[in-house]
Amino acid sequence: MYQNSPYKPENSPFLQMLFLLLFAVVGLIVFAIISMAFVFFTSGFEGIKGAAVNDYRHVAAFKILLVAQQIGLFLTPAILLSIVEGKRLPKFYGLQLPKANLLLLVAVLSICWMPLMGLSNEWNQKMVFPEFLKSIELWMRQMEDSAGKATEAILKMKTPRDLVVNLFVIAIVPAICEEFIFRGAVQRTIFRIKSNPHVAIWVSAVIFSTIHFQFYGFLPRLLLGAAFGYVYFFTGSIWSAVFAHFLNNAYAVCVAYYLQMNNQSYTNADDIAMPWYGYLISAILTLALFGLVRKLGDRKSEANN
Repeated sequence: MYQNSPYKPENSPFLQMLFLLLFAVVGLIVFAIISMAFVFFTSGFEGIKGAAVNDYRHVAAFKILLVAQQIGLFLTPAILLSIVEGKRLPKFYGLQLPKANLLLLVAVLSICWMPLMGLSNEWNQKMVFPEFLKSIELWMRQMEDSAGKATEAILKMKTPRDLVVNLFVIAIVPAICEEFIFRGAVQRTIFRIKSNPHVAIWVSAVIFSTIHFQFYGFLPRLLLGAAFGYVYFFTGSIWSAVFAHFLNNAYAVCVAYYLQMNNQSYTNADDIAMPWYGYLISAILTLALFGLVRKLGDRKSEANN
């Protein structure tokens, strides 16, 4: 499937971006058809209709379409780009497995940056537009409310089986698919346009946050995207970023499950108050750990050379 042509020059990064857009459209259409066929055979027309109109009584069908969307829109374009470029996937995106000590460090880092992400989410939620932009603010609020209802329906869990399914749908699939496209394909391509890793990381993070169309969560998702981007850049392995992404999403799923098992509300699980020095400690630890990840990543690169 993959051509072994290490000396074949790549297409221009602008053409690569066009390829990604084209593959995303085709992948979305193909996997939408596949997923609707699967829903039809499992739930009939009622399942398809319910998922299409956001009737969350058919949440299982909605989850199937969500997984298909992730694969078609994000993972498929990233894989097809490597095929078009005639490059082997492991070399193209850095699929070497990181060492256990590096993954452990990434896990601790993911825990340490959580308070900062929570603070940024709190600031973002308080965003207020001037009077002449109130119509835009209303539109954003309506989209946010709709996304919130969808998230609430998906996160509703009653059994351990529901927890496992949600870990797959919300944590595993998005972590793999979104990291391959945004950190693997987009960040890599932007770096070829502007050979500055910080520009590539932050621009891809902006795209990552924007494409979710949840504007009252734009800032924390932007910071998360940048954090995943630096993890990928420092370690050289896409799996490090996938692991960090998985931990972030899995934490939200597990907290929601725990709260429901204890008959508590899970809709505002992120609203945890913390004193100012808690955020300061979080910032200091996050920066220090990023420095350590960078140092260990550099050592690994030197060992491989």
